[in-house]
Amino acid sequence: MEVIKTALEGVVIIEPRIFKDARGYFFESFSQKEFSEKVMPIDFVQDNESMSSYGVMRGLHYQRMPYTQSKLVRCVKGTVLDVAVDIRKGSPTFGQHVAVELTEENHRQLFIPRGFAHGFAVLSDVAVFQYKCDNFYAPQADAGIQLLDEALGIDWKIPTAEAILSEKDLKHPLLKDAVLDFDINDKLY
Repeated sequence: MEVIKTALEGVVIIEPRIFKDARGYFFESFSQKEFSEKVMPIDFVQDNESMSSYGVMRGLHYQRMPYTQSKLVRCVKGTVLDVAVDIRKGSPTFGQHVAVELTEENHRQLFIPRGFAHGFAVLSDVAVFQYKCDNFYAPQADAGIQLLDEALGIDWKIPTAEAILSEKDLKHPLLKDAVLDFDINDKLY
């Protein structure tokens, strides 16, 4: 696998080595050993999957301390625009984001360490999205930032009139009003 750094410390794009022939393709989607050597040591404890239609936007989600999560995400069907936002207090890139298209064709994955909010928008008719987490979901620590917060400057590549958001995601506060308890000095994993 190739690891590509982004403008946000710890957030990386992972491109697998794909073997193609007349039968189709094969690739190793995750190797604990290789991930620990090339990205960081981590123990994933939960896998999640969602299916969504065009225009669905989910996020920007995170869990508060001490239940923060790192995520390794990928799109196995369709296309999503995946976004990570730095919410680490004291970070030189606080409030900045990285946006990456993850598709069933490019097989890319995005690793989002603790201290970042995460969300995605579905750009294809349908998308199946999978992610690994290094901490269990804790409803009491569930938090988020408004996806359409203009201060973030995210181009979701979907007209606002066509965006489909849950009631929960519509109620998230703007970044300036969000409860953020992750500090630049806290561990990313």
